[in-house]
Amino acid sequence: VPNLHGPRYIGPVPSGGFVVSEECGDVKVFISSHELLCSLSSKYGHQFGNPAGVCVDRDGSILVADEQRRTVHLFPEHGAPICLVSTGLRRPAGMACSSSGHLFVADAVENCVKVFKYCVKSP
Repeated sequence: VPNLHGPRYIGPVPSGGFVVSEECGDVKVFISSHELLCSLSSKYGHQFGNPAGVCVDRDGSILVADEQRRTVHLFPEHGAPICLVSTGLRRPAGMACSSSGHLFVADAVENCVKVFKYCVKSP
């Protein structure tokens, strides 16, 4: 996949494609044929500081850790982005979502993994 600007973190999407964060830039979503589907900055009008970890939850929403802003945002397929975590992170890096609605965020400054419950719907 060419023409990425400092690719950092990558995660699969349920449709067979993937999502990738670019250093000091954007987050891009690709379809299974490796063609660009969209840029989250363009689709949502969202400006990232320094996107880092990315993951996709069971509903297909994309979650992005912003290292510079110390936040985690959820980007639903339809609707506006939602800030899930705005405090308590020093330098969020890698992330993972569980099927039970937990979000795991590696904090590179505090040398730990922080766990958040963000989804209260039953699976």
